[in-house]
Amino acid sequence: MSSVISPLPLATRHFLLYSSLVFSKRRQIDSESALHDAAVKILMRRAHSVHEMTQALERRCENQSLIKKVMMRLKSAGLIDDARYASLFVQHRTESRKQGKFRIARDLRARGVPDRHIEAALEETAQQIDEVALVRQHIERKLRSFRGDVVDKKLASLYRSLLRAGFPADVVRRELKSITREDVSELGANPE
Repeated sequence: MSSVISPLPLATRHFLLYSSLVFSKRRQIDSESALHDAAVKILMRRAHSVHEMTQALERRCENQSLIKKVMMRLKSAGLIDDARYASLFVQHRTESRKQGKFRIARDLRARGVPDRHIEAALEETAQQIDEVALVRQHIERKLRSFRGDVVDKKLASLYRSLLRAGFPADVVRRELKSITREDVSELGANPE
């Protein structure tokens, strides 16, 4: 008897067809105007650093000279600027997300922003926002969520979360000590 190869099941054939359509390489852009339009559409969704925009355009076009031309057009039009991007990013992360300078700097470096712009933006924001007050707010919010007594294990967890949020270790330790002293003094004042 000869072996007959059975055709693929219908579900497998549909999956292969679908995956070839969905996961195929994007259509490459060949003209400067089309690439510029794509860049503007990308910027309409959210702001990008120069590095991020270059990567996004490289995914859409293989012609490096075309990418450089579009990047120059975006820069000259003021649509893309690392200094402004860093300033807005730092402001948003400190005011909305209540993050510290180390976390913000790390995230900006990951987005390809040069250190000079990061430092300038952090200095500008440091004059406006009190980092110690942010640490206190973080601590108070976490303490409200704790159930039961605040034990060393919970304090260690709080300490690690504040470090992950990007606050300096010395400020975090100082504020945690002040909070725990206040708790101890309140307990000593009302013995029951």
